[in-house]
Amino acid sequence: MENVLRPLIVIGGSVLLTLAIGWATDRLLRKADERNPETPLWDLLRRGRVPYQLVLCTALLRGSYDQTKLLERHQVGAGRALTLVLIGSAAWLVIRIASAIVETSYSRYARAHRDAARVRRVRTQVELIMRVVSAIVIVVASASMLLTFPAMRAAGASLLASAGILGIVAGVAAQSTLSNMFAGLQIAFGDMVRIGDTVVVDGEWGTVEEITLTFLTVRTWDERRITMPVSYFTSKPFENWSRGTPEMTGTVYWQLDHSAPIEAMREKLRDILRQCPAWDGRAYGLQVTDTTPNTIQVRALATAKDADDIWTVRVTVREQMITWLSAEHPHALPRVNTADAVLPPSVPAFGTAVDLDDLRGDVPGAG
Repeated sequence: MENVLRPLIVIGGSVLLTLAIGWATDRLLRKADERNPETPLWDLLRRGRVPYQLVLCTALLRGSYDQTKLLERHQVGAGRALTLVLIGSAAWLVIRIASAIVETSYSRYARAHRDAARVRRVRTQVELIMRVVSAIVIVVASASMLLTFPAMRAAGASLLASAGILGIVAGVAAQSTLSNMFAGLQIAFGDMVRIGDTVVVDGEWGTVEEITLTFLTVRTWDERRITMPVSYFTSKPFENWSRGTPEMTGTVYWQLDHSAPIEAMREKLRDILRQCPAWDGRAYGLQVTDTTPNTIQVRALATAKDADDIWTVRVTVREQMITWLSAEHPHALPRVNTADAVLPPSVPAFGTAVDLDDLRGDVPGAG
């Protein structure tokens, strides 16, 4: 009977104690979150209750497993398994706590600063730092797990002895990966491109959606995702429409007839922009920028607060101006001239009869 009750008491007591401590901790965090709604730290810490309870339970079981007298032949293996679970859950808990602290710091910074460009820059840096911290914690936890095995301890000395050669080989083999990692750090702290920036890469217009240490994802206007190595942005030119201030100036071009009413188009452009919510009211203009034998090129300028609004302004101006010209000034639209050409008086028109005697009299020596 004792062989049955002892494992039940030890294991059941550890589980119940873990649940009780976890419930009490969660209640304290919930009350702290209600008292301090301006900071998300306490609510974010509540997300780590699963690894927290796992650490408590495995720690209690690891310390009291010898008292259970259960599977005594496999006591060493069971203890090592509990140790591995404890290390893994502790690493998980550390990552959750670090994520909560970093996210809280970013939230406070975003509320304190109104500059969208600076906020995006800090967000990019925070996410990359969090990825680096997670990678370090995972590597340390994995190494700790391996060191729990005696065979791995013996192999550690030989691995350290050949670390120089392995480092050179790994550096040559992972040259592209390392270059991408350094490029990711350069992007994060060099303020070249940030999450949320509007960019044009390889002729594709989109918004930077994700930046990691090795790749960057751009979400295009038609909701496609373009994934490319971060080294692309450190080695090739690209357009960043959100660099500095997000305000932009857009252009709209028309090919029109020479008789187009330019002054009336300027007044119509002003009316269109006044009714367009995306126009920020900073500036506008309309000029004739080029001419050909058949048409003239008219360019309209308008401003907006960001790339999304400038797109709306451009398509609105283009559509409404063409509609207005078609209805009010159809002669201003380009057309093909199908009338007969007017020839000079000295040249006879095609198909007119010509007197051969007159032609002979015009040619010297004809007779």
